[in-house]
Amino acid sequence: MAEVLFYERPVPLNRNQHKDLRIKPIPNLKFASQIHSVPLTGVEFPAAARDLPILFGGLTVEDCGPMALLGLRENENLFIDADGRWEQNIYIPAFVRRYPFVLAEKPAGAEGDDFTVFLDEAYEGFNTSEGEALFKDDGSETEVLTSAVRFLGEFQQHVSRTQWFMEQLRKHNLLEPRNIRLEKDGKTINLNGLFVVNEEKLRALDEKTTHEFLREGVLGWVYAHLLSLANIDRVSTRLSQREQGEGAKPALTN
Repeated sequence: MAEVLFYERPVPLNRNQHKDLRIKPIPNLKFASQIHSVPLTGVEFPAAARDLPILFGGLTVEDCGPMALLGLRENENLFIDADGRWEQNIYIPAFVRRYPFVLAEKPAGAEGDDFTVFLDEAYEGFNTSEGEALFKDDGSETEVLTSAVRFLGEFQQHVSRTQWFMEQLRKHNLLEPRNIRLEKDGKTINLNGLFVVNEEKLRALDEKTTHEFLREGVLGWVYAHLLSLANIDRVSTRLSQREQGEGAKPALTN
């Protein structure tokens, strides 16, 4: 979950260096237009599962984590149009919504909290004349910044909970590799490096573990993931619609 996928110039937020900085809303999400997947936290599964395929991506079971599949070709988000608008009524992952701020771990041995707030200086909404100020004249945070930092803190809590969730899936050997192979207009799209929950192993869990999973919300997250896999066909349909108005690009191969 530590990737900083679309931050071009992330720097630590500094109340002196950025005392005059303002932020104005930008009516597009172009910064995420070339991202074909983003990490998800478990708490997002129920909402994301309505629209997006939720899979576990990584080289091995030990390093994989939950992600929302947004495209089937390299450098393409099928849920963002040419003007940078996210498809209406489609869930936007928190990983995207937290931009242009992010929490990053401090180097080992550094003083203070474990995390510090960074911002992307390349974000086109930052300036010194328009929009909402980040700091008041006395150097304290404005409500805009306070709200953004609060969201980052909540996101980090969800990341920690998701890490525990992944530990449970690994502990009980519930994940299995899944290669997604799609045939489109004579071309083959192969998506590798993916894992899904094995339903047979899930149903074979003992009563104590099943009760714990139910109590802790793990079962809800697992079934949201499983139900979301039907959305892979919907993403494929989106690709077909986009291809109708453009020249074909090379398919994504992991």
